[in-house]
Amino acid sequence: MPVNLPLPNAAELYPVAGVRLGVASAGIRKAGRRDVLVVSLDEGSEVAGVFTQNAFCAAPVQVCQSHLASTEGGSIRAWVVNTGCANAGTGKQGLANAITTVEFLAAELKLQPMQVLPFSTGVILEHLPMDRLLPGIQAACAGLGQAGWLEAAQAIMTTDTQPKAYSTRQMINGQQVTITGISKGAGMIRPNMATMLGYVATDAAIGRPLLRRLVQQAADESFNAITIDGDTSTNDSFVIAATGAGGLRLHSEEDVEWNEFRQAFVGVCRALAQAIVRDGEGATKFITIRVQQAASREEARQVGYAIAHSPLVKTAFFASDPNLGRILAAIGYSGVPGLDVSRLQVFLNDVLVAEHGGRAAGYTELDGQKVMQQSEITVSVILNRGHHESVVYTCDLSHDYVSINADYRS
Repeated sequence: MPVNLPLPNAAELYPVAGVRLGVASAGIRKAGRRDVLVVSLDEGSEVAGVFTQNAFCAAPVQVCQSHLASTEGGSIRAWVVNTGCANAGTGKQGLANAITTVEFLAAELKLQPMQVLPFSTGVILEHLPMDRLLPGIQAACAGLGQAGWLEAAQAIMTTDTQPKAYSTRQMINGQQVTITGISKGAGMIRPNMATMLGYVATDAAIGRPLLRRLVQQAADESFNAITIDGDTSTNDSFVIAATGAGGLRLHSEEDVEWNEFRQAFVGVCRALAQAIVRDGEGATKFITIRVQQAASREEARQVGYAIAHSPLVKTAFFASDPNLGRILAAIGYSGVPGLDVSRLQVFLNDVLVAEHGGRAAGYTELDGQKVMQQSEITVSVILNRGHHESVVYTCDLSHDYVSINADYRS
């Protein structure tokens, strides 16, 4: 079961003007399961995205990057997502299948192929079953506008135990703005961009250069701040769309509305990113690692990920065992140059665990056990080296993680 993650309420997932959604069951891997999502965007929409840095990036990622970088064919007007098959590690045939997919959807929606983005997720090293995928796309197109964001979130799930969706609607400088998004991911989660699939749309009008900066900033503060198992997938994509169908117009970061809008937008992305960790495969605990007073933000993140990726730390959290020397060891091997361990402090929630290079004088094992038994825990590391900080979100590592991944293809 996910860690303190309520099911999305369809009534609280606001439609975004200029966005139409269609889902279908194509039987790509399991019969009767929604596994195709088509998203159609009104003319005038702007789209930006960031993608995995895995050198074995999947064919659809290659096509997406090419289409977003191109100035031909007009702006992006649609995307299609399939689950059950990642179309990664599939060579020339995989690339041809991804191109066929966008050409087929473009014809269905009367667009240019360069206006379509394809996404796939699922098993690597297998080819797309085009004889099932294409009819699925056709069915999703026939239902465009009938599906909501909850159905869309369900259609992109793989090992997720529940759909992940979040939405907000608020007034900004007298203009109502809507921001709604979905994500998927539960394993193979370690950001080297944003290790999952994530899609967020808004009815605000945002110029392309500003939107490109926003997607980088939002990823950095949300999907690039999560890890479950340290594995960077081959298909990870985070894409945002601004339809311009609402009243809010944003041209630069100097606009008076920008900070408030940016905060709301990143808040949606952060909720979606945290939902991935809360639904981590076999997770029983949600852990926030906050590294403060570092010499740089990169240094803070380096320490945070050393802790978050340690199997020994993560299994100790699963067992509710305050074997906290494992955290100190991870900080020590994080690779921070010239780290003076006598200056740092480590807290579990508000309990001071370590300082002056060793166990804090007032720390007791009972205090540590009380914290470790909770379902949400914050590890705070104060380096006393500067004024920068970073936050990483992770989960514990349980028996079920091994079982889920051992049985993934069965």
